[in-house]
Amino acid sequence: MSNSPGQTRSAAATSPGRSLPLLVLGAGADPASERGVSCPGDLPPASDPALVERARVARAALGDRAFVLGHHYQRDEVIQFADVTGDSFKLARDAAARPDAEFIVFCGVHFMAESADILTSAKQKVVLPDLAAGCSMADMATYNQVEECWDALEDLGIAGDVIPVTYMNSSADIKAFTGRHGGTVCTSSNAARALSWALSHGSKVLFLPDQHLGRNTAVLELGMSLDDCVVWDPHAPGETGGLTPGQLRDATMILWRGHCSVHGRFSPGCVADVRERVPGVNVIVHPECQHDVVLAADYVGSTEKIISTIEQAPAGSAWAVGTELNLVQRLAATHPDKTVVFLDKTVCYCSTMNRIDLPHLVWALESLAGGQLVNQITVDDQSAAQARAALERMLALPLPAAAVAA
Repeated sequence: MSNSPGQTRSAAATSPGRSLPLLVLGAGADPASERGVSCPGDLPPASDPALVERARVARAALGDRAFVLGHHYQRDEVIQFADVTGDSFKLARDAAARPDAEFIVFCGVHFMAESADILTSAKQKVVLPDLAAGCSMADMATYNQVEECWDALEDLGIAGDVIPVTYMNSSADIKAFTGRHGGTVCTSSNAARALSWALSHGSKVLFLPDQHLGRNTAVLELGMSLDDCVVWDPHAPGETGGLTPGQLRDATMILWRGHCSVHGRFSPGCVADVRERVPGVNVIVHPECQHDVVLAADYVGSTEKIISTIEQAPAGSAWAVGTELNLVQRLAATHPDKTVVFLDKTVCYCSTMNRIDLPHLVWALESLAGGQLVNQITVDDQSAAQARAALERMLALPLPAAAVAA
């Protein structure tokens, strides 16, 4: 067990000015892709039935005092104890809609628990069963790095034209930075609306931290060209992210060099291979995939869109899904009348999401039931207020005409 009872994340770790990410992933690089993490294969066997029973007893003892959230990428033995499942933003909103729950137990990763703390009341306690459950993408944009980028844009005299937009998959520090500079948060399902809003308030966007979602949305949904997009590399030598002043002045989209370690694994070769293996297959991928993968696919959509598309697909249809494997396996089991396969032949789970296993969940639930608060996630008041401003701008974005008509 990586945490001991009573261990919490310190205020210093969530406040502006931190220079190191929560969890550093990857010991090397694959020049052909963005693989970044190793994939050992199948998950460990399901936990001992006695542990499952302990989880049931602790969950029953907490009753309505606890509200358990389960992200779609969690393993089944954890999901079975979730009161609701969903993507990161849906779960944070679900938590905010349960003001009477004393404990919000978030089976997800760190930035998700931070968002829940930002959106819930001060009297509620957000708990992350394992503090090591971080997010490699969120860790790719630290507060100091982003501040240095903004300083460079100010030195070039273009910061006043730039509206920051940060993906939900970012730390509270980065959401606070975005809110402080008049920007907004987005999800994979409303990124086009967020970018359109930003470009109505400025001529450029600084998009954090996933370059692929920003590029795919700008090019495929807003009609920009790849030439309108440049990538800011925080590790490049010099003070302008590996770009020239002219490139920064000419660009509409300044994309942060970040990516998802799972979605970044997929390649056009994966798409070609699955089309050979599964005749008539439909390929659907998440917009965090690389641009050439999205172009090779038949459909692209958020996690919720992937789920609804397969739910509504006709019996007998075949689907190759480019997203986290726990969800793909769950979709295959839920829809036995369809063929649902993982896009890549190499097995790959989200290594940090899977740190929330049943032993950690049992420990957290039993501790709470025994009167001991563990692994509370808190965001300082100033950062929370600034991050909430960015989230509220997202919530105020106009809905598409089709959604209004519906």
